[in-house]
Amino acid sequence: MFANYLIGLREGLEASLVVAILVAYIVRLEQRRALAKLWTGVGLAVLLSLGVGGFLTLTSQAIVFPGLTPFQSQEAFGGLMSILAVVLITWMIFWMATHAHRLRGHLEGEVDRALVGGTWALTIVAFVSVAREGLETALFLWAGITSTGQTVSPIIGAVLGLATAVAIGFVVYRGAMRLNLARLFTWTGGALIVVAAGVLAYGVHDLQEASILPGLNTLAFDVSAQIPPSSWYGTLLKGIFNFSPATTVLEFVVWWAYLVPTMFLYVRTIRSRRRPARPTQETHATAPAA
Repeated sequence: MFANYLIGLREGLEASLVVAILVAYIVRLEQRRALAKLWTGVGLAVLLSLGVGGFLTLTSQAIVFPGLTPFQSQEAFGGLMSILAVVLITWMIFWMATHAHRLRGHLEGEVDRALVGGTWALTIVAFVSVAREGLETALFLWAGITSTGQTVSPIIGAVLGLATAVAIGFVVYRGAMRLNLARLFTWTGGALIVVAAGVLAYGVHDLQEASILPGLNTLAFDVSAQIPPSSWYGTLLKGIFNFSPATTVLEFVVWWAYLVPTMFLYVRTIRSRRRPARPTQETHATAPAA
């Protein structure tokens, strides 16, 4: 539940801040009539995200790959979608780490072009800006729900995260609260890397269940007796980190192979962004004294 809350908060906060920036800029330009077009784009993006989530749920039950049984096909589909979700969420984390400080200027420039461009241009800007976050959220939440084997708890966590994000976006827009967004995104980005490592490992496990990858019965460790999957702490570890008491060698290797280099590159990216630029040294010729 906490992992899905974090996903909903992080992705929802990005989307809500995008909307807040767009609305604030349009109001500042005294173009309030354009707000209807903006909200139309936001609404269409939300509907698309919900539709993608429903499509993934229905497709995973119906698709059958050649040469695989229905069960293997379902596991293969889930594994591939989990890997795709990790790729997208990783790209999003690094994109935000390098572009967050230019987000406002980029969006305001898009609004300027949209207001000049035509009737539906602003709707398209709002749709594209929110749909990117919404599609990533739908895919990653679907992968998280599939990996935990639960439905109600992850959905509640995601909804609470999204509701928190919307509330934060509203109070920031109203000027009632100022957040250190750079620090917030830094910490949530690091936490999402850990969550993504678990989703990736579970995706590999799905592909092992589908007999696409080997090593299903080759375990790195089995602590099921010490951490029963049905226990509250087993459920907690599963929900937050996708921890499996019986982890295969391939899952274990993939988890570390993703987590260590990704976290290293992420920390280096954050530090390089914060490091002040060195002034360029210029050599000036000195005129000889008369």
